[in-house]
Amino acid sequence: MKRPKSPGNDLEQGERINRLELALMSGQINRRTFLKVMAGLGLSMTAAGLLANRAEAINANQKRLAENLSGHYDYIVCGAGSSGAVVARRLAENPDVRVLLLEAGGNDDLPNITEPAQWPTNLGTERDWGFMSEPNAALDGRVLPLSMGRVIGGGSSINVMAYVRGHRNDYDGWAQAAGDDAWSYAHILEIYKRIEDWQGPDDPDYRGKGGLFHVQSAPDPNPIAPAMVKAADGIGIPAYDDHNGAMMEGDGGCAIANVAIKDGRRHSVAACYLHPWLDQPNLTLLTGAHVQRVVLEGRRAVGIEFIWQDQRRRIRAGNEVILSMGAINTPKVLMLSGIGDQSELSRHGIRTVQHLPGVGRNFQDHILVGGCIWEYPEGRAQPPRNNLAECTFFWKSDASLPTPDLQPFQIEVPFTNDVTARYFDMPESGWTIAPGLVRPESRGRIQLRSANPDEAPVIHSDFLSDPQDMRALVRAVELCREIGNAPEMREFVKREIMPGRLRGRALEDFIRDASGTYWHQTCTAKMGRDEQSVVDGQLRVRGIDGLRVADGSIMPTVTTGNTMMPCVIIGERMAEILQQA
Repeated sequence: MKRPKSPGNDLEQGERINRLELALMSGQINRRTFLKVMAGLGLSMTAAGLLANRAEAINANQKRLAENLSGHYDYIVCGAGSSGAVVARRLAENPDVRVLLLEAGGNDDLPNITEPAQWPTNLGTERDWGFMSEPNAALDGRVLPLSMGRVIGGGSSINVMAYVRGHRNDYDGWAQAAGDDAWSYAHILEIYKRIEDWQGPDDPDYRGKGGLFHVQSAPDPNPIAPAMVKAADGIGIPAYDDHNGAMMEGDGGCAIANVAIKDGRRHSVAACYLHPWLDQPNLTLLTGAHVQRVVLEGRRAVGIEFIWQDQRRRIRAGNEVILSMGAINTPKVLMLSGIGDQSELSRHGIRTVQHLPGVGRNFQDHILVGGCIWEYPEGRAQPPRNNLAECTFFWKSDASLPTPDLQPFQIEVPFTNDVTARYFDMPESGWTIAPGLVRPESRGRIQLRSANPDEAPVIHSDFLSDPQDMRALVRAVELCREIGNAPEMREFVKREIMPGRLRGRALEDFIRDASGTYWHQTCTAKMGRDEQSVVDGQLRVRGIDGLRVADGSIMPTVTTGNTMMPCVIIGERMAEILQQA
């Protein structure tokens, strides 16, 4: 019997085709097998042949480029994550420019990456740097895992695929810190509109169509997601159709989340920007390339030293070196290169080339509490859909604040940690509203453990070190419980599992036990004009020629919400700056 055609079947077929293309590029299957399977999926031999030709061309091109590695490129970009992939692609759009892109991780052609619901299975694997914080006094001495993508696409290949732009005030604050209106919300909004391919209703004031980045509201969401939008509206948090439009210019609201999912498959920054350009002769991507330090001659960056295929290599950059390694590895490499606080460098026997006391300081991350959990009534549970997290809201813990500081996310399974799970009886089927703090006052620090590049740095996350953050999270828990216990959610609730009606010190103790991270590590090489700033408004490392930073570490303050798309914006701004230089 012929299988009936449906939107779901179309998504499944699109995902299978994408997987097969990746399998052909990586050599897991041969051309004959590829064409045979494509025919079985109903694709014409012409269409299948074109796909095969492109996959083979990319594979052959990158193999040839790696085998004939040059000792000199115009630009060297370190890190193929949410910023670095953008920078490399934009630079390589100029055929006269040769770009070398170094990535410590491996390929992103795994079901754990491409299938949206499998995103948690990447945490703690070889696709995760596996960083751990130092014991945190404000969290009763707990050590937190600080996951960060170690794979082509970086965090965009292992994250929850939330497409969140940030608030107007974020970018206007950056512009003020940098003294450069090109970082203002008005300009950043135009970049967003240019790069995205919005699948929702026309909204020319806020959304763009026809760009590189496919984005949509979570399709066919689990019924608990729209119910949460109604419940939030019922307690005074207004409902919006789109949380990336007018909603993020004011006090906030609640909406079905925008997701970076296309044809049922993760649409990472690498899939969007990088893969379509890997058949070009002027872009070389090396995986398994571990950057050790920036090569300096005097106060000019002239290249990179890195380990690849078990050999130490040094390659020169004629124009610029761009560090896009994230808010933990970027300050680490700067310090290993002699750029940072002189007292810190001297402690490890590293000669100071440029004293920049802000390197590694100002560490910020979003706190995610795991979580406020309810059990489904018997027969009401539905399997999670899309990325397991289809509804979110932004709101203020204090009405006097200029910007929303809270971002709880609904998670369609019980979400907790090893501490709180011991205190509560977790149901077989349940759901969560996880309180989140996205404008923290607490600040941490990254330090070197030694002068050995193979050693992970010391990470002082210092979550909840500022009392204001605890006050905000208390309010976040109260809001989440009010929504989860609202009449609009009643059909999905058998009982509340946790935290229940805790008050005062008992509620604060729960928050200390349940607090973790959104994995939005940022701000450790901040942009600005004060003595703690590491880069200027052009993303140049202060006092060093030929070296720039383009990743989440340059944020003066972390954006309001998930950080993948702000990191894409940083990559786009870096490309604008270099193209205008």
